[in-house]
Amino acid sequence: MSQVKEIIRQGLWTNNPGLVQLLGLCPLLAVTNTLTNALGLGLATLVVLVASNVTVSLVRNFVPKEIRMAVFVMIIAAFVTAVQLIITAFAYGLYQSLGIFIPLIVTNCVIMGRAEAFASKNTVGLAALDGLMMGLGSMAVLAVLGGLREVIGQGTLFDGADQLLGAWAKGLRIEVFHIDTKFLIALLPPGAFIGMGFLIALKKVIDQLRDRKKVAAPVAKAQRVRVTTAD
Repeated sequence: MSQVKEIIRQGLWTNNPGLVQLLGLCPLLAVTNTLTNALGLGLATLVVLVASNVTVSLVRNFVPKEIRMAVFVMIIAAFVTAVQLIITAFAYGLYQSLGIFIPLIVTNCVIMGRAEAFASKNTVGLAALDGLMMGLGSMAVLAVLGGLREVIGQGTLFDGADQLLGAWAKGLRIEVFHIDTKFLIALLPPGAFIGMGFLIALKKVIDQLRDRKKVAAPVAKAQRVRVTTAD
């Protein structure tokens, strides 16, 4: 049970792929100009991460060490191709928005790193949990960064949600405030770098505050025990 808690804690916070490992930053910085794009790429990465972790764990005892990396890449590429075909079939608008960054999931260091460092050494259940938590941690960073950039850049949230969720999702669009001219630096990659820096700094501050609380926590005073002898 403690191992399960540790995997959850590592994936969501202490070893978060976006804020701590700083892996997979290329798509993270490129496509998070809207919350919809961020959630679309986050979900695709999450599915590939869980599926590849489970498959790598299943075949880990049958793959020679000398060719394991090539096999892992083939497994990941197969799942990325499947996800790309599904997005093309059911969310073509999102496929056009994400473009080359869907096939580039194959080269995402987070997925390859978890396959090599964790899935190839652990059971299927733990590998699936690790993939799920790492995927959720990565998707959370994508969503927060995408939401911030969209609000600051164009004053909206969930713009183009129908591309991800269908026509009914057009009503999810929220105009937080009206602007006549978009704030381009927030929507372009430089804005993504600045926003990512603020998120990393915020995590550092939260961790420092938590550490200070642990240090300042009062130590329970030991009770005096009176010892008597029978004679």
